[in-house]
Amino acid sequence: MKFNNWFKNIGPGPLIAAAFIGPGSVTVCTLAGAGFGYALLWALVLSIVATIVLQEMSARLGIITQKGLSDIIRTEIKHPWFKGFVIVLMLSAIVIGNAAYEAGNISGGVLGLQTVLGNPTVNVFGYSINILSIILGGLAFVLLYLGNYKILERVLLALVILMSLAFLVSAILTQPDVVSIFKGAFVPSFPDNSLLLIIGLIGTTVVPYNLFLHASLVKEKWNKTSDLGLAKKDTIIAVVLGGVVSMAIIVSAASMQGNNISNASDLAKSLEPLFGSFAKYFLAIGLFAAGLTSAITAPLAAAYVASGCFGWSSHLKSKKFQSVWAIVLILGVIFSSIGIKPIDIIKFAQVSNGILLPFMAVILLWLVNKSSVLGAFKNSLKQNILAILILLISILLSVATINKIFNFNLF
Repeated sequence: MKFNNWFKNIGPGPLIAAAFIGPGSVTVCTLAGAGFGYALLWALVLSIVATIVLQEMSARLGIITQKGLSDIIRTEIKHPWFKGFVIVLMLSAIVIGNAAYEAGNISGGVLGLQTVLGNPTVNVFGYSINILSIILGGLAFVLLYLGNYKILERVLLALVILMSLAFLVSAILTQPDVVSIFKGAFVPSFPDNSLLLIIGLIGTTVVPYNLFLHASLVKEKWNKTSDLGLAKKDTIIAVVLGGVVSMAIIVSAASMQGNNISNASDLAKSLEPLFGSFAKYFLAIGLFAAGLTSAITAPLAAAYVASGCFGWSSHLKSKKFQSVWAIVLILGVIFSSIGIKPIDIIKFAQVSNGILLPFMAVILLWLVNKSSVLGAFKNSLKQNILAILILLISILLSVATINKIFNFNLF
């Protein structure tokens, strides 16, 4: 009975987990495991704690105010120049950024399908069109166009469960050393040439657009202060599950340490001779589910941010709301199906996201300490101390991202 009640009270937490376990996360985790074994698992433990703290604050804001995060920011920041700067930054990082990343989300899901189905293409006007990209984009489009939160929640929950089982079974098949896993998870180490991967593991888990997505989605599910406990439990369970899935990918890849592996598709093919076709199929299914979930949540987050910034309705069937996610999704399908990588836009988006994360951590911390916004539900001293520590991490991530883009060689 208790399990049924918990299942009924599942909220947007699994959608948040679905959003941060995308093809980018899968690739970074694969590289971390193949390159350094279990040694970087601690970075994911740190990421899980940081994500829980930030997402809980975001969810609390959404439930108490019944507004999206970008909407709250637009109304609470009074200085016109600073407000304009923050709105432009949010639109650049989330709307333009997610449009640039969407091709990668779809391509990642397609990689999983190609591992099993091959690479069906058709030639149109001299371009080789990948049919699987169009199919995956079409699935995402239908689910978003239905405009039904409950359907979206259940489909993404099913995909998260499928993805979790796929990656966890893959990890178990490799018969990992449990003692070494615990050591890697709780004893920080910094092997040579591992710093950028450590930052990548944190950066693909602590995702700025998830803060906007969470604040907007919780109000679809909950609207009473008595629901805060359910939202917190939902956040903790989902983020921990997402973190465990990411760890499972590292563990799977660690079994192939030293091999030339650059993504999960390579890993799936490499595991087959050692652990049988099951390993290949489980990893392929996991990669497909990771790509599809991110292909749905990225356009959705972009639509919520744009709606809040411009004061539009954020109802799932609002025409303006639908037009934003449709543009993001269609651009992703086009770029993915013809193999174009908009490098300059992606670099711009990475810089914007790198700047946005510490800004969002500061603004979020400011909002959750305002009595006029949260009243009796504002942050406690303990919550503020944790949030400040995470702010310092976000600043490190920001500097590292910009350093990576511009090759300043600060690390």
